Amino acid sequence: MFARPENEYSTGEVLIVIGDASETVDTLYPYFRLQEAGFQPHVIAPERRLHQMVLHEVRPGWTITKEWEGYQIMADAAFADIDPENYQGIFFSGGRAPEYIRYDTDLIRITQHFFSEDKPVASVCHGVEIPAYADCVRGRRMTTVAKCRHELESAGGIFVDAPCVVDNNLISGRTYLDSGSFVGAWIKLLEASRDA
Repeated sequence: MFARPENEYSTGEVLIVIGDASETVDTLYPYFRLQEAGFQPHVIAPERRLHQMVLHEVRPGWTITKEWEGYQIMADAAFADIDPENYQGIFFSGGRAPEYIRYDTDLIRITQHFFSEDKPVASVCHGVEIPAYADCVRGRRMTTVAKCRHELESAGGIFVDAPCVVDNNLISGRTYLDSGSFVGAWIKLLEASRDA
């Protein structure tokens, strides 16, 4: 089980959106980078409970993604309990979870807040399915895993095949393999909004 350490943080809280079957590296890399930069990651999910993460990879001989069980992570709060005004930014993790949690009306409310207020937003892999369903990507340049290109473009977004795509307050990466390219750009946006 993965639980938040008892540390002090120097600045505001940032949301990380997960559910069961969120991708482990997609979730933990930004979680730790936020801590490193002095932010407090606040994990949210449909329910405040322990969630099972997974590992995803396309292996030789496979034409689809193979999945293994990953670590577990505790959600600090349920979507229904979140007032997005209290948070500085949001991260949409990948994995299979977004396909299921995107229909949650409280998650849609939260998502629309961050886009309407131009707060720092980041998305990786299948995470794009949440802002796409929330009608927040129309006319926006983003990247995602190739198999989610349809969801992005069907919602009016513009697909760019790159490890890091920056469109004003929106930062995106294709998969966990791009974490070293796009998460740092999102952290810089968070730092700039903190110092403004």
